[in-house]
This record gives sequence, C-alpha cells and structure tokens, in this order.
Amino acid sequence: MNIDQLLGVLKKDPEFMSCVTHWHTDPAREARYAPWPDCIDARIPDMLKKRGVQALYTHQAQAIDIAAQGKDVCVVTPTASGKTMCYNLPVLSEILRNENARALYLFPTKALSADQVSELYELIQLLGVDIKTFTYDGDTPVAARRAVRQAGHVVVTNPDMLHSGILPHHTQWVKLFENLKYIVIDEIHAYRGVFGSNLSNVLRRLLRLCEFYGSHPQFILCSATIANPKELAETLIGREVTVVDDNGAPMGERHVVFYNPPVVNEQLGIRRGALNETQRVATRLLLNGISSIVFAKSRVQVEVLTKRLKDLVRDPVGNAGRVRGYRGGYLPSERREIEQGLRAGRIDTVVSTNALELGIDIGSLTACVLCGYPGTIASTWQQAGRAGRRRGTSLTVMVATSAAIDQFIVTHPEYFFKQSPENALLNPDNLYVLLNHFKCAAYELPFRDGETLGNAPGAEEMCEYLEEANIVRHVGDTWHWQAEEFPASEISLRTAMTENFLINDITNPAHVRVIGEMDRFTVPMLLHENAIYLHEGQQYQVEKLDYDACKAFVRKVEVDYYTDADLNVSLSLLDTLEEEKDAALGEVKVTAITKIFKKMKFDTGENLGFGPVMLPESEMHTVAVWWTLPDEIAAQYDKDTLQNGMMGIANLLRIVAPLYLMCSPRDVAISYQVKCPFTEKPTLILYDNCPGGVGLSEKAYRMRRTLLTHAALVARDCTCAHGCPSCVGPVGEVGENGKATAVQLIDQMLAE
Repeated sequence: MNIDQLLGVLKKDPEFMSCVTHWHTDPAREARYAPWPDCIDARIPDMLKKRGVQALYTHQAQAIDIAAQGKDVCVVTPTASGKTMCYNLPVLSEILRNENARALYLFPTKALSADQVSELYELIQLLGVDIKTFTYDGDTPVAARRAVRQAGHVVVTNPDMLHSGILPHHTQWVKLFENLKYIVIDEIHAYRGVFGSNLSNVLRRLLRLCEFYGSHPQFILCSATIANPKELAETLIGREVTVVDDNGAPMGERHVVFYNPPVVNEQLGIRRGALNETQRVATRLLLNGISSIVFAKSRVQVEVLTKRLKDLVRDPVGNAGRVRGYRGGYLPSERREIEQGLRAGRIDTVVSTNALELGIDIGSLTACVLCGYPGTIASTWQQAGRAGRRRGTSLTVMVATSAAIDQFIVTHPEYFFKQSPENALLNPDNLYVLLNHFKCAAYELPFRDGETLGNAPGAEEMCEYLEEANIVRHVGDTWHWQAEEFPASEISLRTAMTENFLINDITNPAHVRVIGEMDRFTVPMLLHENAIYLHEGQQYQVEKLDYDACKAFVRKVEVDYYTDADLNVSLSLLDTLEEEKDAALGEVKVTAITKIFKKMKFDTGENLGFGPVMLPESEMHTVAVWWTLPDEIAAQYDKDTLQNGMMGIANLLRIVAPLYLMCSPRDVAISYQVKCPFTEKPTLILYDNCPGGVGLSEKAYRMRRTLLTHAALVARDCTCAHGCPSCVGPVGEVGENGKATAVQLIDQMLAE
C-alpha cells in the first residue's frame, strides 16, 4: 500500500479519526528558480549540473548574492530547502579564487558536523580540486590535528571545541586566523538561553583574535523558522544581519495529523499512554511498507519501541534489520551504518531521539511519528521535515501525551500552524556568563586600556575586578594574565554557573569514580546527607556532602524507599527596571533553603519518616516579571479562594510561558504570594531560573497580556470540570472552585 492509499484508509477509519483533533494539509508547491549569480566561480555550476542541479532556488541565489556584497546573511527556510548550498557555494568560490582563504563551520552536534563534511567532500571531489576539509572535535586523532591546523581550508567544529580547543591555542592556528573569510553557523535556533549567551561571547573572543591577526570574516547563518530570526542572529554575532526567508524550494503534499489518545480517567484528565499509541501508528506504517521515522523523548522510550517493532518483522532466523534504533550512546560507526542504511533504503523504520532532528541527510522517508510534542514548534517542524524530502506526499502524526503543553497544542492547532510565535532568547551580557569569557579572553590575548570584548559593556570594570582577584595584573597600559589555571577548561557553555557538584561513587574505596554532576541550586534537595540519589535506576545513599569542595560522596544501596526534600524559596527585590500599572520588571534575589527531607516508600508512596537537612541557604540574583492584583479585585475573595485561584494561574503560566519563550519549563520559575513582601499585594512572579537571567523575563514582561490571555484559553478549553494537571492543577490542590476563580481573576486582570 502506498502513502496516498493509506491516507484514504485512515480517513475512513472511525477508531483512528475519533482521536484526530486536527488534520492539516499543505498542498504541493513548485520550485522557483533563479539564474546563477555572477559571483560564483564558473567551475561550480558545471560541477553541480553533473549532479543534476541545473539552477539554484531563488533563496539560494539571493543569499549568495548578499554574501558576495560582503554582508552578513541569515537564511531562514524550512527543512530540506537546500540551505547547505547557501554557504558551501560562497566558501568554495572564495577558496577557488584564493587558495589561502579559510572558512570555519560551526554545528551544534558531532553527527551534523560529520554529515556536512561528507557532503562538502563530495562536491570537492566532483570539482577535482585540492580543497582540504577536516572535522576538528574530540574524536579527531591527535596525529591528524597538526594537519588540520596547518592545511585545513574548511575547519568544521562545534562551539565547545572552538571555546576550549581552538581559541586558547590560537598561536597554533595562525593560518586559519590570518585568512579567515567565512564563519558559518548552522541551526542557530538551537543557540538560545545560556548556551546561546555563551556562544555569543565565544564569537566575541573569536572576532577579537581575527582582528589581532588582521582578518575580517563574514557570517553566513542558517535557522529554522522562528518569530525573531533577525534579533537572534544579530544578538548572537553582535552585528547587523540581512535575513533571507522567501523559500523557493519545492515541496510535496504534506499531511500533519494531531492525534490525541482517548481519555481513560476523566476526573484526572489521564489519557491512554502515548507510547502505546505511537507504537500502534508506527506498526500500521511498518506493516504497509511505508518508510518512516519515529521520534521518542528518551533513550528508554527509543529502546522499548525499537524492540516492540523489531518483534513484528523478525524473519525465521531472528533478523529484524528493517527496524533500527538511533540515539546518543551508540558508537559512531554504528550510527554511520544506520544513516547509510536509511539513505540506501535498507531500513523501513528508524526509532530515534532528537539526535536525528537536525539536518543529517538520511534520504527519503515518507512518514514521521512523534511520541509527544517535542517542546517547540521549530523542533516539531524539524522532525516532521525528516519525511517527504523528495517531493512526494508525506505524513506526520503527532501523538499527544497527557502533559499540559501537549494538550494545549493539539486543542489549539491555530497556534501551531499560523506564524510562529516562538522567540529564541539569549543574553550575552549576563554578568556570570560575561565574566567567564573575559577571563578566557584575557588568557588568549592581553587587554589594552580602552579595549572592549566586542560590544560587551564594562570592560574596564571587568579587568579591575579580575585584578583584585589576582587573575590579571595591570602593567603600563596592558592587563596581563597571571593566574596559573587554564580558564576555558573550567567553563561549560551549557550552564551559567561553573560550580557544579561532582558526584563520586565510593562503593569500592579502591576505585572511586565520578558518576555525575549537579548544579548548586539543586544540590540541597537531592544530594543532602542521607538522601537516596537515583542514577540510571541504581540507588545510592549520600554518605557525605562537601559543600565547600563541591563534591558529594555516595554508596550503592538496595532500599525500598526514596527521599524527597522540601525547598523553601523566598524572593526579595533588588531593583525595579521598568514599571507599569499592576506589572513590573526588576532584579530579584532568590533565596532557597532546605530544612527537612522525608522518606517515601516506592510502591505505596507512604511516608516512612523525616530527617533534618543541615545545609546553608543558597542565593541567586536573577531577573523577574511580576503581576499585582489591585486591592479592589483582591477584596472580592476570601483568603483561601484567592490563594487557590492564584495557584491555578501560576500553573497555567507554567504551561504557556515555555511555549512563547521557546525554553524548557525548567528555565523559568513561577510563584505566587497572597501578600508579597515587596509589593504588599497579592502577586504572581515569573523569574529566570538562571543566575543573571537570559532574557526570558524581559520578553515575558513585553508579552504579559498575551501570556494571561492564553492562560485563560487553556483553562476554558480544558474538558475537566474543576481542574486537572493539564490546566490549573488537580482539584486536590486548587479546590473545587480553583479553576473558575483562576479564569475570573485573569479576566479581571486583563480588564484592568
């Protein structure tokens, strides 16, 4: 059965259609072509014609033209629209004209780096020229590294390797820095929050070194469709960018189906398991011979689905190679073999984590099944784009879980299919992030008086602070590095704080090993002494926590309980940055302290007893937005009703804020206080759950009415009577009238 026949069968299947909340169809679209730009070396069109490429799409030609004018360009088009050509052709043209020219490619993952290198290598072989392209990451053999540094025309790497492996050793990369013409950054929508803020500072350091060596590189950036690509690109590189977003690539007919499993418990709002429903949809595709990719949220889900689907297609000898799993943790050789099997059509179904989300070429697949909403619209389209890459009809089925965000998406298709509302946000000037990179920059090159780190503020104050800490010293007009340590090795691009606690397993005293790490803010809840720490299903008891040395020592145990600690959080105002009627934006101090923990039985959840936690309180300075309820509204409710209503609004904001701010639910924290110490009124507070903030609260302040409007929409559209986990929270938490009160309060706040 082909895909068109299967679509007809599904539409007539009452059991399947009863779960479909929306069936969206995008019609096929013809390609729009443009003539070859004059700036391209004549050998390149001839070479591409041998590959069957007779002309460029309009967006490709436009991007190449802009790059030829010496401008920084950002290409924003869907998956499989040929964005790779937008940077490979200008780079190859430049190197063909000037054999000393160099280019640096940055990709967020190793898999994507390897895939792009192989594609570029194919083009170079067809050209028949000696352009050397190398990947430089943790897997690059030591023997090959010297060749990459000396002879690599195109160096392909990732942000982490650039930060700790290339910039601190720039004296070994003179050829690259003296002749760097292009910096290519793909998938820039992945660089948001702390990771994006760190990368922006890595690029400031990179451009500072380029200036020292006399080169002035251009940027070519690529992104998935988001609401603010120009703002994101310009914040990331600190320069003005021209956006190309008029897609000229063709597209086959595309069907996107939102599938909501049937309800099994109406009171609690619980639905049939998404994993089993995903398996049912994937089984139908597999047994009809339709090549498909299934995306699961976790490695465990990938392995469970892979085993179940393999069991369906085993031959008499037990082989089931038509179904393969794909995730981090597989050996690189195994992953390459799976990618080749997909391209060659030997594999019918692949089950993957988001490791295959980014633009790795895996050939032509017809269908895509998502087990749960991936978290952002951009990621959903990236995953859906893995199917239908060769102009034929394609199908994407998103199976929703009971999670609140999934339920919002499947019941509000207009939010998903209209112009993307998602904003990728970062804050390169976050003080914690910036200070770390000033250290790295001072190690790489001394700072002169009056010199800045790109467009970063406060360079002189930073240098003076580092001098007080005995990290740099001021001699004449120059700040020299004087500390012994190598700063880049201590700084992770994925977190703002460097003080992660290392977790050491001391079960075997002769072989103590590090099994994990945890951020300072979470430690009091999960790593206090006598806590049961869970790691890959194994239980460990925390024997000792060395708070000053940032180390925890744990021992394997077999017990039938786990521990849960109560975290008390208080907020105090440091500074008000902006203020309007009943809302404000400011800097706050978040103080957290854990005083007791309880032991809970695994199977029954009963409480087995309490214990004290003897740890100091932890503090975090961050940015917050808060809403206050006017006295005339608050006076209409008794204290308990008001508290339940505010708890309901806080739960609703936890659902809608990540949708608009393009962040993980963990990246923002939301609290409510019936009488807030710094406003003296009932107050709802949303703050960045990261030291210094990364811009989430600022954006929430600008769109606070939108957030409240959509919070009310979630509550009204939820099918529960009085409250459930998919809207205001369970009735047991918010009370019988919690849902009604929350909606009424929001309406009154919006009316004000």
